[in-house]
Amino acid sequence: MYPSGAQFEIRHGEHRATIVEVGAGIREYAHAGVPVLEPYPLGAMCDGGHGVPLIPWPNRLAQGRYSFDGAEHQLALTEPARGGAIHGLTRWRSFTRTEQTAGRVLMAMQLHPSPGYPFSLSVQIAYELDAQGLSVATTATNNGCSACPYGAGQHPYLSPGQGTLDACTLTLAADTRLITDPASQVPIASEPVSAELDFRSARPIGARAIDTCFTDLGRDSSGLVLARLLRADGSELELWADEHHPYMQVFTGDTLAPGRRRTGLALEPMTCPSNAFRSGEGLIRLDPGESITTRWGVRPTLAG
Repeated sequence: MYPSGAQFEIRHGEHRATIVEVGAGIREYAHAGVPVLEPYPLGAMCDGGHGVPLIPWPNRLAQGRYSFDGAEHQLALTEPARGGAIHGLTRWRSFTRTEQTAGRVLMAMQLHPSPGYPFSLSVQIAYELDAQGLSVATTATNNGCSACPYGAGQHPYLSPGQGTLDACTLTLAADTRLITDPASQVPIASEPVSAELDFRSARPIGARAIDTCFTDLGRDSSGLVLARLLRADGSELELWADEHHPYMQVFTGDTLAPGRRRTGLALEPMTCPSNAFRSGEGLIRLDPGESITTRWGVRPTLAG
């Protein structure tokens, strides 16, 4: 048994991805043999949220405590150094493969009521490869008897190819960034993007250390958010997210283990920002029987 559980490989032409049982995350995705998403080894545990869905909330929740419909709830503090809970409840849970074809796999799990989240949530995540790249559709259904709070995101690390992010160029149309409390890392305010963090036009990442949530995102004519990473070899990766994702966390990995620092750019599409269970910002309310499907994906191009 591998640390990430059973491995489910999907292929389409020169695209190949491996989805894992634990957390239903993406362990690797490559195009023409070149990593699109930074992989992690088959014999290793997922670290730094590597490729995992973030359900039923992305990012951090201060003190792991929140109120919903007049009831107080206390979650386990899964980030004790900051005194909070981080990245939801499903990242270490086993998912079941319920469907698979050559280019598509459907992963599913039932999140049963538990201390701090006494709600019943059915989750299905479909990964599919086509000629353009990888697309991900996450469906959550409230199959309990009371309304529940919900948010979702995912934590892919785009690969810079050879070398580090310093030689890459980033484009992300965003007008606003969230300012966080240094201790808890949850938002306390927002401001227009500063010159230092303005990627509305393509800009080299250089030595910048970034761990910032952006919002007021620009969208194309079909309503998609687009972020582009131009690599040193001239190839480009484009991450897209649908209208349900008004927030994008950008993380250059400077606080990860030494061997992983700046070796992948986390572009995390999120339906709500950090601390949404407390602030209510972007929080989704799912009534009994209600579902929501959110979509994102990544498209690579070859150099030249």
